Amino acid sequence: MQTIKKYFPNLTQLQTMQFEQLDQLYNHWNAAINVISRKDIQNLYPNHVLHSLALAEFLGPLETGTTLMDIGTGGGFPGIPLAIVYPQCRFHLIDRIGKKLRVASEVAKEIGLKNVTFQHGDVGECREKFNYVVSRAVMPLYDLVRLVTKNISQRDGGNTYANGVVVLKGGDLTEESKGIRFPVIEYNINELFAEPQFETKKVVYVPIK
Repeated sequence: MQTIKKYFPNLTQLQTMQFEQLDQLYNHWNAAINVISRKDIQNLYPNHVLHSLALAEFLGPLETGTTLMDIGTGGGFPGIPLAIVYPQCRFHLIDRIGKKLRVASEVAKEIGLKNVTFQHGDVGECREKFNYVVSRAVMPLYDLVRLVTKNISQRDGGNTYANGVVVLKGGDLTEESKGIRFPVIEYNINELFAEPQFETKKVVYVPIK
């Protein structure tokens, strides 16, 4: 939790309490439904929560009413940490695996998140429009952009970055990016967070215009 406070020192008391609750809740649920590697659950904050928050560090402040869809959210990453940081925004979390989505739903309920909805199924079944689509290494970038272009709103959200896809990736994305007709912009997370585990990890932004 100290790692989170290091980079997000201006959290409200409620946000701090919500983040603090994640440790107990994910340990509880992970014992029954494996949403995080059992060997990695002790690294919940640096490897999963902070990693998710790289998207917030990149996007910066978001306008009230901004909408985000998290596809392949699993147990709620990056959606739940982002929903804590952006209480003024609305999040829609989608996953094909019902038991993992249940974990995300229960965690959100326990910490009192009011700005999150859930959908069990495939992103192809969702016709709603959003300012941003986020994900955490769910599928190759070309496939992701192709699937969600229909879900990106063409209305200007008034944010620093134009509407589009903002995802967490790792490694060389040359092959994954081939054929994408929009700009593909990569940011090294170790330029946002000085933590060794992020050395090869990136925030990838694809504005959809």
